[in-house]
Formats: sequence, structure tokens, C-alpha cells
Amino acid sequence: MPSPSGPSPSGSTPWPAVAVVGGSLGGLTAALLLRDIGCDVTVYERSRETLQARGAGIAVLPETLRYPVERLGVPVGRITSSTGWIRFLGRDGGVRHAQRHRYRFSSWNTIYGTLLSAFGTERYRLGRDMTSFAPDGPGSVQVRFADGEPAHADLLVCADGIGSGARSALLPEVGPRYAGYVAWRGTVPERELGGPTFEALHDALTYQLLRGGHVLVYPIPGPDGAVEVGERLINLVWYRNVAEPDLAAFLTDRDGQPRPVSLPPGSVRDELVGELRRSAAALLAPPIAEVAARVEQPFVQAVFDIGVPRMVFGRACLLGDAAFAVRPHAAAGTAKAAEDGWVLAAELDAAGGDLPKALAAWEASQLALGSRLLERNREIGDSSQFAGTFRPGDPRLIFGLHGPGR
Repeated sequence: MPSPSGPSPSGSTPWPAVAVVGGSLGGLTAALLLRDIGCDVTVYERSRETLQARGAGIAVLPETLRYPVERLGVPVGRITSSTGWIRFLGRDGGVRHAQRHRYRFSSWNTIYGTLLSAFGTERYRLGRDMTSFAPDGPGSVQVRFADGEPAHADLLVCADGIGSGARSALLPEVGPRYAGYVAWRGTVPERELGGPTFEALHDALTYQLLRGGHVLVYPIPGPDGAVEVGERLINLVWYRNVAEPDLAAFLTDRDGQPRPVSLPPGSVRDELVGELRRSAAALLAPPIAEVAARVEQPFVQAVFDIGVPRMVFGRACLLGDAAFAVRPHAAAGTAKAAEDGWVLAAELDAAGGDLPKALAAWEASQLALGSRLLERNREIGDSSQFAGTFRPGDPRLIFGLHGPGR
């Protein structure tokens, strides 16, 4: 496919060979965009099987949908559900605030499957766990993997997530920061909800603000990708405070094994699920409480964030959550990772394949974007979870990569 601004140049600077480490949404988007401008791209994914995120619904911003819609021609309604309202409910179920605002929602699996289908599996290498990398001459990098087979590239894009081994090697002083709260999550088939609950929730992003937390629900595509009303899932996300000294015990699974970040579906201890359901009945608006009661296997993700002072290290760069992993309140994590890929390809295209020039311009813009998004999400989370300064209709809770009004 030609580059966005025309054919690839035929001058003395060839398009670089690129190794992308990490085959999730950010890595795949970057790989597709770099391939589109003429780069020779291979993706290396540590998992031995194609990725899945069980039960993970996501709000999809324009940046996340841009590649499937603009480059692949996928109708947006095929891979997303939509709502027409934002509503804030009170404890009694009454509407405290409502405003028209269209959002689109999807599932992680749906977006991932769309991108992977476009990239193909020939150059998507599973079971390749990067162990180290180092310069290999003046304009190349050698990447080493656990299986012993090395790879060579002109550019190494490290899109290996919040637990990035690349970041740990390059910036050992930088690590994830626990936010002080966790996200309880789960889904319920829309058709299983009672009539009043369905009517209250099916066409809205619905919030309830609580003392020491907040909860939101919204519709996402069904397990088979269905986006028709009545065939979707209702997705629940409830942010609840857990003090850092208590986190390790909280994240111990039903077999007594400690988990560092999350408790997947089916692994949460019965006493924690029981407490969740009791609290839902006592605290949540009836429609939201019904969703919480009907989730068969609620799961938990501790909320962390991380930011970096640099994103470029010679012929290697950090992209997406490997650089800035942000709290989820602006629903912009996947959008920011996608934007990293779009800007990287655009800068390389504008520089005519001059990699050092492109990386310098890319780093400056994406450091600024990542830093702004990190601080905005910290402010939203701390205000809603600890300060209690949010009120129904607060514009800070509007999803977006650049904040309200952008």
C-alpha cells in the first residue's frame, strides 16, 4: 500500500526493516502503519497463542478505530456498539443528570481480531519472548529471544505493555505506580436483564458516583461480535479503593497464589465475590445493582500507571503502554497507543525514511501527549476515588484522548 503522502521514495535512504515486540493493539497498529509506508515489518509476540482478553470491554475513541475504518474500510457499526446518552444515576435509580453524547464501544477481542486479520499471520511470530537487544553496527539492532534465534532490524519498536521488559532494561529506575484502587469488572448478556434495567442502560454510558469510588456500565459487542440491541453484553466497571498494604492479600486467588496485577474470571475468592454482591445491593442504583448481581464471574484488575522521561534510545523506541500506561478513566489507553503508531509512521514518511530525524520529532510530540494524558487521568482518579469532588455531569468524565472540548 502506498504511503499517505504518495509513493515510497526511491532515494538513497531505504525504508527501515522494523521489529515490533508486542503483538497487542498498539503493536499491531504500528506494524500495519509502518508496513503501509513501505517498511519490512515483523511482529514478535511472547504468547504462544493468539491473544485474548476475557470479558474486556473497551470504549473506542476515533484514534482506535481510525485504522480499521480509514485503511480497511470496515463499517464502524460492524465492530462497535453505540449509545446516545451519558446518564448519572442516584442510589434510588433516579436520573441525576443526562446529556446527549454518542460513544462507541467494542471488545478488546473484536479490535484485535480485526487488526490481526489485516496484518496476517505470516509475519506475526508467536512464542518469541524477547530477552535482550543491543546495537549491531551503526544502523542496526540485534534482538535476542528466549528460543535462541536472533533477529536483526533497523528499528526496534517495543510495544510490550505495562510490564515492558524493554523499558525495565532501558529505564530500570522507572516502574508502575499503584493508584490505590482496583477495577471490578464483568459482563452480563443484555437479554438476561429485566425490562426496567434494560431500558435504563441499553442506550447510555451510565455512571453512579459513590463515596470512595464510582461505577459505570455500558453495552459492548457480544461474544460472537454481535452489535444488535438485545444481543450485546452489558459491561460493568466498578472502581473501589484498596489500600496498598492490603493489595497483595486482595490479589491472592482462590488457590492461595498471589497475582501481581489481576484476578482473572474464575480465580476470585468466594469471600471477595460475596462482599462485592453485598456492597452492590447496599450501595448501587437498582439497574446497576442488577448487573453486578448477574455477573457470573466478576474479575479484578488493580489500577497502575507509569510514565517515562524518554521514548527513543538509538534505534529502539517505547510505544503505547510500554512508555505511558495511564489509568482508564479517559478510555484513552488504546487510543494513545494507536496515535503513537500513526505519528511514528507519519514522521518517518515525512523524513523520507531518515530514521534518526523521524524518531526525534516523534519523541517530542508523543512525550508531550503521554505526559498530559497521564496527569489528566491521575487527576480524574484521585478526585473521584479520594477527594470526592466530582458531581453528576462533571465534564472531566467525558472520554477522550485530549480532554473535554478537544
